[in-house]
Amino acid sequence: MRIAVTHTTSYHSDTPARAVQALRLVPRSLRGQTVLSWQVRVEGAGGGLRYTDAFGNAVELMASHGPTTSVVITAEGVVETEDTAGVVGFPPEAVVPAVCLRSTALTEADDAIRAFAATCRRETALATLHAVLDGLHAAVAYETGTTGSFTTAAAAFAAKRGVCQDHAHIFIAAARSLGLPARYVTGYLLTEEADAVAHHAWAEAMTPDLGWVGFDAANGQCPTDRYVRLAAGLDAAEAAPVRGVRLGAGSETLQVNVGVQASQSQSQSQG
Repeated sequence: MRIAVTHTTSYHSDTPARAVQALRLVPRSLRGQTVLSWQVRVEGAGGGLRYTDAFGNAVELMASHGPTTSVVITAEGVVETEDTAGVVGFPPEAVVPAVCLRSTALTEADDAIRAFAATCRRETALATLHAVLDGLHAAVAYETGTTGSFTTAAAAFAAKRGVCQDHAHIFIAAARSLGLPARYVTGYLLTEEADAVAHHAWAEAMTPDLGWVGFDAANGQCPTDRYVRLAAGLDAAEAAPVRGVRLGAGSETLQVNVGVQASQSQSQSQG
């Protein structure tokens, strides 16, 4: 399947300020997806350092052209996908899987998550992870407006409701409590509903035989060919497509628009 993505992030402030942003907005070609074309445009800021981080994410640091009231970042392109039942395998990365056993403030397991995870233990790592997926999907309802970007896995699990970020964080916390490396993934999802949220998040966990495998607890399934994988990290903050700081007084508004649709483009691969 070919999927076309347009992702626009707009920052507007009431007084001029300087901004520095780290962008993780370029997907990589790996098992299950091939990037056919992709570009990132920034209005109000310029590019600087580019590098690949330990998780294999392409990162670009952007800085505003002096104090400004507006920065608009647009990423768009076409990705060809195939259904691998969520299996990503062993892509070349600097980070070793054991690093993904480390908890963060957002993914710390409490007694309730550890108890839930213990009920999911099976004979193999893969079977255990599927039990976590099924149990979490059944236990935690998808409900917008009940959690925020700083809600922890423990808080969302206690509330038994949340969005895809919360499902991913709880899954990660549960997997790590069982000694299974897990990480957060951000990306895009091609949906049937025109008004559905296209910017999405899920988890990946390491298995001995298959390598990294994706698990989308919000939808109760492993990623299919309708998913485009963008970036990975220990939690949502580390994998954020756009993350930075604003230097200056005044208030700021943020608007994010994401469009995902099936594409018939015949674009050729670009670096």
